[in-house]
Amino acid sequence: MKKNIIVFIFLLCFIAACSSNSATKKEDDSSNAISSKTVTQDSVADGPVADLATMLAKKQVPVLCYHHIREPQPGDGEMMKTYSVSPEQFAEHMKALKDSGYETILPDQLYNYLVHGTALPAKPVMLTFDDTDEDQFTIGAKEMGKYGFKGVFFIMTVSINRPHYMTKEQLKQLSDEGNAVEAHTWDHHMVTKYQGDDWEKQLVLPKKKVEEITGKSAKYFAYPFGLWNKAAFPELKKAGYKMAFSLSTKRDPTEPLYTIRRMIVPGQWSTKGMMKAMENTFGLD
Repeated sequence: MKKNIIVFIFLLCFIAACSSNSATKKEDDSSNAISSKTVTQDSVADGPVADLATMLAKKQVPVLCYHHIREPQPGDGEMMKTYSVSPEQFAEHMKALKDSGYETILPDQLYNYLVHGTALPAKPVMLTFDDTDEDQFTIGAKEMGKYGFKGVFFIMTVSINRPHYMTKEQLKQLSDEGNAVEAHTWDHHMVTKYQGDDWEKQLVLPKKKVEEITGKSAKYFAYPFGLWNKAAFPELKKAGYKMAFSLSTKRDPTEPLYTIRRMIVPGQWSTKGMMKAMENTFGLD
């Protein structure tokens, strides 16, 4: 009898230990799930803020800029050729980036890297798209999806739902699938010419429109034509933008977060030429 009691107590202890281990494992799994979710959602981190010297000393992340993804058309001038790549070219670019070991990042990740020192993938790249073109959704996003790539879509809110531009539903889908949908003004007017109510019309209202469509905070802005001036910095901050993206010009040494450099990918370049130019532009070679 005494022996049976001892065995019974032993079994109870064993079951309790197993339950405890199971609970611990569930907690660990839950913690991992939360951690993974946090990384996927790319929320802005908290913590100490880097000074200007630290930000400027950080290795640059290549940021590519695409506009039209379309077949060449008769009568295309040099400007259209520069701002367009064919679907075949775009597919080659994505494959070349993947084969070279690049992983796409989103603006929150870049912000956290520059401001809080958060680590990035070994070979990060950011893919950005301007002007709301529908082919960015029908061709660009589909091609990126083959490699698990995500992009940043800077939209002009005046163009939403117009022919050959993206609809609200397409923009919402891009956002829901893990891409970033951000602001690119109302109607593409140059920031360098803004006066008076232009700041509200071109910065504040488009931000609200993007947030209304995606249900997420819009924190990033792309300058039309890549042109900026110092008068824009306080207005961008007041509107709630954390970073702004230019084009080929170098970063402003006093406001590097509001002059993030990008590189247009012209249709005249070969894929090999694009990769080499990216390495040269961002100091990766």
